[in-house]
Amino acid sequence: MSRFLPYLKIWLVVLFAFIQVGCAPGIPQYDDQQGKELVVLLHGLGRNQRSMVYMAAHLRGAGYATYRVDYKSLGEKSEDVLADVTSQINGLDLARRPKVHFVGHSLGGLLTRAYLEQNKPANLGRVVLLGTPNHGTEIIDKYAAKCWLSWLGPTALSLGTGPQSLPNSLPRPTYPVGVVAGLSSGPFSNETLPGDDDGLVTVESSKVEGMRDFIIVDTNHAFLRLDTLVMEQTVNFLRRGEFLH
Repeated sequence: MSRFLPYLKIWLVVLFAFIQVGCAPGIPQYDDQQGKELVVLLHGLGRNQRSMVYMAAHLRGAGYATYRVDYKSLGEKSEDVLADVTSQINGLDLARRPKVHFVGHSLGGLLTRAYLEQNKPANLGRVVLLGTPNHGTEIIDKYAAKCWLSWLGPTALSLGTGPQSLPNSLPRPTYPVGVVAGLSSGPFSNETLPGDDDGLVTVESSKVEGMRDFIIVDTNHAFLRLDTLVMEQTVNFLRRGEFLH
């Protein structure tokens, strides 16, 4: 039984990542409030734009307009996913905004970094990365050959820690970045990962060179996007360029 425990823990995280879908507040995908700073939100692997609706609602309450990017990631190539994301964001007429900020959860943070490398807006504000595997995750390294992981497709398989992985192919950010890492315990921790982790990504891997600020929040990977403290800290960084420590 013990040899199946790592698999069980991974699937528990995946299961919890897919709940809450039908319970989201009814706010539009694009909250196009004129004259307000815009926050572009990008969800993680296997999710859709509804997974960021609570974060969007909190940001709206803080005075921001929001857009939740919706993209398919399972079974897709990372270059195709990025092309889809780029097309959506560039269609928002970003130049008319006072500032444009980005918040990315997990894979969404990597796509944010990849987008900004090629399409940095002149009015770019700040970027918050939530549980993003900025140096990849050892889970992909260890289980890449397993059929259940290969079913997720090439984008998922590109999230390992090797030098050619998607995370490690991205250059250092040249804009203000705040990183939020999760810290799990109990069934959501993962002994297959070295050091502290959120169940899927290590605390160390969430760090990125040149980040402006960094905090650790006591929650697992899937719930970083739903945690009230994370939402509040996200607003703090977007407003001030730093978290409240």
